[in-house]
Amino acid sequence: MKLEPTSLPSNDALPFPTQIDPSNDVPEKASLFNKAIIYWGLWDWGSAAFNAIVTTFIFAVYISNPDFFGDQANANLGWALGIAGIVIALIAPALGQAVDRSGKRATVLAITTLGTASIIGLLFFVRPEQQYLTLGLALVATGNILFETGSVVYNSLLADLTERENYGRISGFGWGLGYLGGIVLLLILFFGFINPDVGLFGVTSQDGLNVRVSMLLAGLWFAGFSLPLLLTLKNKPKAEDSAVEGFFEAYRELFRSIADLWRNDRIVLWFLVSSAIYRDGLAGVFSFGAIIAGVAFGFSTSEVILFGISANVVAGIFTIGFGWLEDRIGAAKVIIFSVGSMVLLGTGVFLFHDGIFGISGHDIYWIFGLALTVFVGPTQSASRTYLTRLAPEGEEAEIFGLYATTGRAASPIAPLLYASAISAGAWYLDIARQDAAYFGILGISAVLIVGLISFIPVARHAKRRQRGLDS
Repeated sequence: MKLEPTSLPSNDALPFPTQIDPSNDVPEKASLFNKAIIYWGLWDWGSAAFNAIVTTFIFAVYISNPDFFGDQANANLGWALGIAGIVIALIAPALGQAVDRSGKRATVLAITTLGTASIIGLLFFVRPEQQYLTLGLALVATGNILFETGSVVYNSLLADLTERENYGRISGFGWGLGYLGGIVLLLILFFGFINPDVGLFGVTSQDGLNVRVSMLLAGLWFAGFSLPLLLTLKNKPKAEDSAVEGFFEAYRELFRSIADLWRNDRIVLWFLVSSAIYRDGLAGVFSFGAIIAGVAFGFSTSEVILFGISANVVAGIFTIGFGWLEDRIGAAKVIIFSVGSMVLLGTGVFLFHDGIFGISGHDIYWIFGLALTVFVGPTQSASRTYLTRLAPEGEEAEIFGLYATTGRAASPIAPLLYASAISAGAWYLDIARQDAAYFGILGISAVLIVGLISFIPVARHAKRRQRGLDS
């Protein structure tokens, strides 16, 4: 979505040290975990309000509850997120070109971040009645569009923060903070509002008030922790060759960029395609994992949150740890091992959903589900690192724009396959859709398998090219 100009602005225009000094092309040294990196990581910490609270462990489970919103609410959420993904894919090229040419990355990040925080707060008005389902789905879909747009700008900042050999650690640090932020916020909401019969400020579960009030706090959480970055990040100078104007001209410029990659750096292009597929599968694991736990495996709302806290602890620890590991063995090995492991674990959840060897399906989900979360964060972080190292020197931001655009183009796949797998399972077994919820696992696993198969040749060719990648 964000196609940065390849010409470098002056250092005065950036709050972060630029990766290349324009005067002598000597890489600038930047200490690890300085103030700029901490501010950048705090945005990830705050983003847990949307990732963990809205689309995964609290609101998504709430709006999928058939007792409140009908037995098709679960599948409808999948369709809503799928439609949001299509919208993102359609607007991404034009929006990315506009941000790129205008240089207004700080402005766009502020608008999308604060807009997402506002959407989270508006979820307070979604009462547990079927007539509010459309409102809830519309807000979640709109929030997803805003959040993903802001993430484009956020991810593209990595190349400004540190040197190439430290990308894995810094990327892992950001992802890890996101998971740890989710833990803290889930704990606050669980013990403050969700679990007690009477929570803080006298809030109870009557009329879904405990969940709805949690959305108000989550919105403030995201806005508050994003402020250090929003207040220090500066726009870049307008690109000198800013001739791209209009929606369709932006698409023509995008296709020119893709054609240039096809001619000159096909490995980068194939990575963009393969990573877009498996990254959408990763998003599906976290977006629908908690919903499947509640609808298919009988987790209560409180247990879903406890599962979420545990999952974020596991994911945060392993993401930070894998960040150090990938700087040593290479991001490609981390990606292949992690995605392959998730496919096997996801298949295990489906096959053993009724239990095995005296272990109930409920406990199977605890075991296999937590094991799955070990690999989600490391794959996300390693992918960001892999592309940063693979991108030609001085063109990192433009390549990240294509990374975001291809990712958004693939974003409808997992939600649509999730919803389709549930519908197919219900039809095949002649049961209600809510009873076939566990079939959604097959849809997500299929996305991961295709992404993994398409990535393996990329890793092999990149290794042969010997571009400094520890593949």
